[in-house]
Amino acid sequence: MTNLPLAGRNAVVTGAASGIGAAIAERLAANGAAVALVSRRQDRLDDLAGKLGPQAFGVGMDVTSPDSVDAGVAQIHERLGQADLLVNAAGVMLAAPVEQVRLDDWTRMIDTNLTGALRLIGAFTPDLIAAGSQGRTADLVNISSIGAHLVFPGYGVYGATKAALTHLSTSLRADLSPYDVRVTNIEPGLTDTELATHLDADGQDLIAAMNDQIGALTATDIADVVTFAVSRRRELNLRQIIALPTRQA
Repeated sequence: MTNLPLAGRNAVVTGAASGIGAAIAERLAANGAAVALVSRRQDRLDDLAGKLGPQAFGVGMDVTSPDSVDAGVAQIHERLGQADLLVNAAGVMLAAPVEQVRLDDWTRMIDTNLTGALRLIGAFTPDLIAAGSQGRTADLVNISSIGAHLVFPGYGVYGATKAALTHLSTSLRADLSPYDVRVTNIEPGLTDTELATHLDADGQDLIAAMNDQIGALTATDIADVVTFAVSRRRELNLRQIIALPTRQA
């Protein structure tokens, strides 16, 4: 285990019950990191942790709830100790056209994609700064989306949350780099994950057609990108990565 590139690292991965988050957790663990798997779905987390081995454990947490985050963070610190790697992969994508005024859907996306990420960043920034000051590698990774830049009709609020997360990542790097904390923002393009199941029938048909036409990335593709970024020597920060299928313009 000591020869693995992430041996000795303590990672926290949100959205780890499925899709990109689960794939990232799997890759980090396979490369030697101890991993706290975070999601609302404790049963799925327990199943995944059982597959990843004794260095992985699940923490049921709703990132939209301050009380849930506080309780989950306390559990992580008790079992994992000081975290030196945080991956914000929890997210929700809903079709919510402005003219339909779906306030509940707008709020759900903002609370999960942006405010939820901020809650975890606030909880673990002291850990990351401490790790950096100790000469250890410290990483904050945010999973944004190509939707931060491209316009998809009907998905304006989703795109806005991801644009905010991308900009936040840039600002956080300015704040945290003096403490030797790396900040990496990753923007996947079309990726075959469970996010599509959050859509209505028309949205699912659209995603299916795009998958057929373009050829989607897999969650493992994004996990490989994350693992590569966080396993570089601590003096190298891959600050912005856009990962697209070859056929996606």
